Amino acid sequence: MAYLNKVFLIGNLTRDPELRVTPKGTAICQFGLAVNRQFKDESGATRDETTFIDIEAWGKQGELVAKYLTKGSPAMVEGRLKLDQWEDKQSGQKRSKLKVVLDNVQFLSTRGGAGGAAAGAPGAPADDMDQTSPERHSPPSRGSAPKPPSAGNIDEDVPF
Repeated sequence: MAYLNKVFLIGNLTRDPELRVTPKGTAICQFGLAVNRQFKDESGATRDETTFIDIEAWGKQGELVAKYLTKGSPAMVEGRLKLDQWEDKQSGQKRSKLKVVLDNVQFLSTRGGAGGAAAGAPGAPADDMDQTSPERHSPPSRGSAPKPPSAGNIDEDVPF
């Protein structure tokens, strides 16, 4: 039998990411994500529902999240569900919490606020990202295609 544990979420950070480092030097970043859903109820009225999810990012991905994202930042998270279970020290009751362990993150806004920036985009490992900026160079917007050079701007010294 095959198994699948994969989650894709798009939302906004509910708090600034908290970065910690293990004694062995591995980064762990924890943050919350608010995911909105809009639907019509039985009476036909539009309703909004928000789900709050805890996210845990390890290693380089966690460092990048802590460096470039803040409360309110839009992001797409790809990861897997993990159930944490423990016993409450005060009450002795068993407790549990479902969270997402991050595999990839995509930053959904640029510094200019135009949207479309990516970090750890699906299919692109984190090591391939430009480390100075979370954004990738986006193609020119529609209607701003490069203009052909005018006849007066041609460089005659070009060897081809």
